[in-house]
Amino acid sequence: MAQGYLEFDVARCKACELCVYFCPREALGMDKHRLNILGFNPVTLIKAEMCNGCGICAMMCPDSVITVLKE
Repeated sequence: MAQGYLEFDVARCKACELCVYFCPREALGMDKHRLNILGFNPVTLIKAEMCNGCGICAMMCPDSVITVLKE
């Protein structure tokens, strides 16, 4: 199975959590330990081993914060 790698434009994340909600593998979460320049807790990959690079998170993000890369 392909392993997915995600890159986040953390500064643009407004913590809408759509990516978290639609991730079928529950690999994403909100980073409760930091704030971005907009004052939101940005999205982060909390279970990297679960991400298969399907791209659903990137498709659901209204601000194109997520870039999906595959192995």
